[in-house]
Amino acid sequence: MKFENSREYAQQLDKKDPLGVYQEQFIFPKINGKNVIYFTGNSLGLQPKSAKKYVDKIMTDWANLAVEGHFKGENPWWDYHQRFAEKLSKVVGAKSAEVTVMNTLTVNLHLMMVSFYRPTAKRYKIICEEKAFPSDQYMISSQVRFHGYDPSDAIVELKKRDGEHNFRTEDILAKIEEVGQECALILIGGVNYYTGQVFDIKTITKAGHKIGAFVGWDLTHAAGNIELKLHEWDVDFAAWCSYKYMNSGPGNASGCFVNEKYHNKKDIPRFEGWWGHNKDRRFLMEPEFQPEDGANAWQISNAPVLALAPYLASLQMFDEVGMDALIERRNKIVAYLEFILHEIDKEVDSSFEVITPVNQQERGAQLSVFLHGEGKELFNYLMKNGVITDWREPNVIRLAPAPFYCSYEDMFEFGQILKRGILE
Repeated sequence: MKFENSREYAQQLDKKDPLGVYQEQFIFPKINGKNVIYFTGNSLGLQPKSAKKYVDKIMTDWANLAVEGHFKGENPWWDYHQRFAEKLSKVVGAKSAEVTVMNTLTVNLHLMMVSFYRPTAKRYKIICEEKAFPSDQYMISSQVRFHGYDPSDAIVELKKRDGEHNFRTEDILAKIEEVGQECALILIGGVNYYTGQVFDIKTITKAGHKIGAFVGWDLTHAAGNIELKLHEWDVDFAAWCSYKYMNSGPGNASGCFVNEKYHNKKDIPRFEGWWGHNKDRRFLMEPEFQPEDGANAWQISNAPVLALAPYLASLQMFDEVGMDALIERRNKIVAYLEFILHEIDKEVDSSFEVITPVNQQERGAQLSVFLHGEGKELFNYLMKNGVITDWREPNVIRLAPAPFYCSYEDMFEFGQILKRGILE
């Protein structure tokens, strides 16, 4: 598609866009009296206007029903988490019984590793990406030490080639084959947080199973952003936070996927708790654990409904629009942003390097841009002038135009602010 770097052209794209109306469904911070251009949906999504209504409903039931709110009212609390299953399964490509919401992301990854990292004397290694998000690095290292292994031996990091910004799938597959029968688990982020590279989840999962390893995915930057077919791709488990592209609110509840082939298996280890017990017998207070059907068996504590409420509000919009339509808009708006960057680059004779893959199949709603010759002063200028973006050392800004609430005119206006910031 041939783009134009003009406000009128961007406005025409917005006018023709059937999803453009959703921008009005979100609350924007203001700088200098104007709505910001918000590029950090990959860190914390904007608040849906409907979120307050969902939270207020629970507060009202708490006030009017008190403890009876667990069982009475329009949305009783005791099975509140089950309202997510059907809608959330569409977002991640799963069967409804394969998903649940509980806890927070790293807690859930630890719980998943109880079930899927079961090292032996010969098969104990974990393959992960180098420089994964620190939380994952800490989590994996602590799990390895907990089982009595040395992280320097048990953790195998996938590496990029010298001078390259992104991982090559063929190198990942070669490393999996090399580690072979020593590999107990492969655990990678579905989208690299720094560059925005999307990994080939289907191919890597298949390769991991070929050597007899479990394969799990941290979908922090993937859920609500890219196409996922977790059931079809035969992923063993996955977890994701809900507060980035899924707009559930800061630090909010995590989603989990557990492949149905592990449901109702009596020999699979897991940490157990009251909310994973058969719901029909939960209040009989029986001493022996009887697991719920599906992924809900991994639940431990009762659902934090006040936290889940804004997640459900956002998920309702995902269900209305569908991932196919969101991804179509995402591709076009990211391509337009990329075009704007290159146009401004030519106008100011600067040197921007987009380190996110060019191939749309290898990227989502993020462009990471190396600002050669520009320092953090440019980032500060953008922030002061109404562009909320993200700085990563040594010299990268991450731009994530979430398709629900970013407009084509935002992309154009960002280009004008960027140009002024370089020239001033």
